[in-house]
Amino acid sequence: MKNIAAIIPAFNPQQSLITYVHQLLATTITQIIIVNDGSDEKYAGIFEELKKIDSCKVLEHDRNIGKGGALKTAFTYIWSQRGLCQGVITVGAHGQHTLQDVKLVLTMTKVFSEGIVLGIRNFHSSDSTLLSYWGNRVTSLFFELLYHRKLMDTQTGLRFISIKELPWLLKVKGERYDYDTNMLVAALKRKCPIFEVEIGQIRIKKNTVIQYDEITNARSIIAKMLMNYLKPRNR
Repeated sequence: MKNIAAIIPAFNPQQSLITYVHQLLATTITQIIIVNDGSDEKYAGIFEELKKIDSCKVLEHDRNIGKGGALKTAFTYIWSQRGLCQGVITVGAHGQHTLQDVKLVLTMTKVFSEGIVLGIRNFHSSDSTLLSYWGNRVTSLFFELLYHRKLMDTQTGLRFISIKELPWLLKVKGERYDYDTNMLVAALKRKCPIFEVEIGQIRIKKNTVIQYDEITNARSIIAKMLMNYLKPRNR
């Protein structure tokens, strides 16, 4: 698929994000939308550098509202210019997703051009803890129990989304990490196709704080999933 825009929610990113953006633009990605989600003032220089990059647009929040809110800000911007791209790919700002993994998902859009494509992470890597492995397994099993669809990684942030799905995604509830799961629940209810592509090993450095970490507390994810099931809010 041609004309895919990358969306990067960013909160207190590192200098390496600038290099990463240049690498992404060297692929088939035609545009990058970065959402500065209320980052601290000391990171302003990084965003100023990003603004100077051709085909890179920086949107800004006055305060931190969370990953879900940042994604919806980018979706709104992309939808307003929907004639310019056929889909979006969401990626992390802190090196969670390697360039090779992004390229793999991009390649698979030639096969799965509709709906949502999930980049499924390998939790057997040396960088993955036993807690993160079982947290992912438990949330996936609970998701299957409630919604009768087996998805191996409900919290992955590496996703391709067809442009035509954006209008309803803007209405999905959730401003923080719960938006990732709510998106999938809403997709199932709408019978939107969901495909899974196995990507490389998980890339999380030990003893490192990563904003928008997709390996969140399993108990919180399950609690929000159950609340959504018992009291559906998405249409």
